[in-house]
Amino acid sequence: MRRPPGLSARLKLTLSYAGFILLAGAILLAVVWGYVLRYLPDNNRGLLGINPNRTVVLHVFAPAAASALAFLLVFGLLGGWFLAGRMLAPLTRITAAARTAAHGSLSHRIAMEGRQDEFRELADAFDTMLEQLESHVAEQRRFAANASHELRTPLAVSKALLDVARTDPAGDRRELVERLHTVNTRAIALTEALLLLSRGDRKDFTREPVDLSLLAEEAAETLLPLAEHRGTTLDVTGGPAHVSGSATLLLRMVTNLVQNAVVHNLPSGGTVTVHTGTRAGGTSVLRVENTGDPLPPELVPTLTEPFRRGSERVRTDEHAGVGLGLALVASVVRAHDGTLDLTPRPAGGLVVTVRLPGIPQAAPVR
Repeated sequence: MRRPPGLSARLKLTLSYAGFILLAGAILLAVVWGYVLRYLPDNNRGLLGINPNRTVVLHVFAPAAASALAFLLVFGLLGGWFLAGRMLAPLTRITAAARTAAHGSLSHRIAMEGRQDEFRELADAFDTMLEQLESHVAEQRRFAANASHELRTPLAVSKALLDVARTDPAGDRRELVERLHTVNTRAIALTEALLLLSRGDRKDFTREPVDLSLLAEEAAETLLPLAEHRGTTLDVTGGPAHVSGSATLLLRMVTNLVQNAVVHNLPSGGTVTVHTGTRAGGTSVLRVENTGDPLPPELVPTLTEPFRRGSERVRTDEHAGVGLGLALVASVVRAHDGTLDLTPRPAGGLVVTVRLPGIPQAAPVR
């Protein structure tokens, strides 16, 4: 239900200013009456034969006082309207910027100048919010476009395979089934990753006590055959690292980190070290370090972006992934109020450090 329009803030301020001035004038006149007129004698003949008794002075003083109050009222209204307009001008700019943003334009900025006051602070906070919204919307649009492209690719491949099979009935059906199975598996993996990424961004999960060391051992056990197949040594070290969060999301985070470390490694003779523990301040730490080719420093910050693999990290084998590995890790870390650091090793490879708020059961790392 729409509420009826009320008085504007400018009119309220104007009435407040005028009322205050009128009240001040009335108090001043009351003081004059109380301390001057009441002490005038009633039968005192002054100079030039004038008798300034209380009745005469009051008869002359009352119209002048009424005129003064009327002047103060008009002066207060005009001056209050002007001053209120000057004071509320920054709010007008902020309102205009809000309306512009409501129509979809997030690039507009207030950029208020002048001294630092409450209005300047509000405008700067609004500009910061618009900047974050613009960045977030641009990221979501880019992600949606990339996701659409990635999902369209396996569907297009499946359609092409089926078209070929239809035009060539004598083709190898077993090979067709295998290729369709590979394409569909990748599409399912991508869809599941997108759902997990969305779930992590919304923080739509129930928190429970989780030990990262147990998740690291589980992920290492699952990926040990892959590591042995690639000739990579996989070690899990450290101690308990208790956190509060989603066991499913955290296990996916650890698994993605370990799988990336195994896949993006040396062709043979590589190593992957997974270390868990807690810091003295109670922060639980998961560190995954692997050998591999040297990474350009400018490439590292882009690795957590969706569908960004980097020219040196694109793989075409059965473990190529869907381009959401580190993006999913970053989303899970944010959802658990943690931090994610990626540091390239001088000799090649990467060190990924996840820090999450710990819970009291953890013991300090040595």
